[in-house]
Amino acid sequence: MKIIRPISLLLLIVLEWNALPQIEAAEPSRAERPNIVFIMADDLGYADLGCYGQQLIQTPNIDKLAMEGIRFRQAYAGSTVCAPSRCCLMTGLHNGHGRVRDNLPHGVFLKPSDITVARVLKNAGYRTGGVGKWSLGNAGTDGRATRQGFDTWFGYLNQDDAHFYYPPFLDDDEGRLVLPDNPRTKKQYSHDLLTERALKFIRDSHQPDSKSPAPFFLYAAYTVPHYASPKEDETEYSTPSDEPYRAKDWDQRSKNYAAMIARLDKDVGRLVSVIDELGLKEKTLIIFTSDNGTYGPAPERFKSPGPFRGFKRDMYEGGIRVPLIARWPGKVPANRTSDEMIAFWDMLPTFAELANVTAPGNLDGRSFTDALFGKPQQSPHSFLYWDYGHTRGMFLQAVRMGDWKGIRNGQGTKLELYNLVTDISESNNVSDRHPEIVKKIEQILAEQMVQSPDYPIAPPSPQKK
Repeated sequence: MKIIRPISLLLLIVLEWNALPQIEAAEPSRAERPNIVFIMADDLGYADLGCYGQQLIQTPNIDKLAMEGIRFRQAYAGSTVCAPSRCCLMTGLHNGHGRVRDNLPHGVFLKPSDITVARVLKNAGYRTGGVGKWSLGNAGTDGRATRQGFDTWFGYLNQDDAHFYYPPFLDDDEGRLVLPDNPRTKKQYSHDLLTERALKFIRDSHQPDSKSPAPFFLYAAYTVPHYASPKEDETEYSTPSDEPYRAKDWDQRSKNYAAMIARLDKDVGRLVSVIDELGLKEKTLIIFTSDNGTYGPAPERFKSPGPFRGFKRDMYEGGIRVPLIARWPGKVPANRTSDEMIAFWDMLPTFAELANVTAPGNLDGRSFTDALFGKPQQSPHSFLYWDYGHTRGMFLQAVRMGDWKGIRNGQGTKLELYNLVTDISESNNVSDRHPEIVKKIEQILAEQMVQSPDYPIAPPSPQKK
């Protein structure tokens, strides 16, 4: 009998996945305007999903979504933390040009002059709705979601309110849904309420009797598995139940973290099911992703960053590379992977193209519809740029340029350089061997961070030798 030596489950998944038949799909005509459902987890690691190599947490619904669509392996968040990542997603601008560039200081919100994905799609005739964590404008400000293109919004407008899964209220359009004594009784888990409202939005948007139904855009910005306030849960991971992992011989933090992801997976399945049941499967583009890498103190047993170095708040791949899955049966090829390099700021021009409208000028993003439909990008990015720490005393920057990744961990520090083809874990700094690459990246770093009056960081200059 032939003995098969054990190999890593991650390798098995990759081999089995690539052995399955690759199903082609027809590129849509410009007249076909899909519904768009963008589902985003909060602090979900690149390898927290089965289809990206997770061995201990089961995510059958998201894995099925990947089997029915395309799985991107080089997709990047807008930032390494929540608020600026969401700003990049909404505005099509990277963090060196965006309005909201850090989680702090509070009070920097979107303004009426800012253009968002929701505004573009609303102007194109879409019904627009959102649930979850907004972060780009508090109640009573021009930055709140319902003043930035959303017909309806339910969830958390304030960044810090989202640290509580049993909140005393949730923002509801221009008002609030009050949840009396909820922090004490813990009767209403916010994630469950967000899912119910998302399902309602889809059902309410369905127009089966209309000859020309208006398409809809749903932005489901879930808060799981982001850590909770210590005031709410001493494990940091707050969930109504640790099932289906209660019987595991794990610490309670691990059980809770896995249970939060299981709950997320279940509700992604519910959203997909209602779309399919309403006959909208072939008319709806669904995208699933995460807003940044996993939280550093997350349970180590799950190896959430996968093969990458770093976590949330880092400029290494573990902080900014995220899972991204897209399904649109008949248009997006099924059971496909893509290594095209895309980022959150590409969403606005992509959705504008799918909606058959012109995207605003001067965006950092570019449409990735070629990659979405399983083709090579005709106009790929020459580079991607990130920064972080405008208000934290240590300004970090990073550039992805082809196979190269340059990182500066603080102003005045020497640039680190990695080749991501030969060194995916960013463990071998080769900056001394490639001064010409270092020079090019330093120039990008100097040019791409444009001074903002809201953030007191001067654009850095290339390091003097």
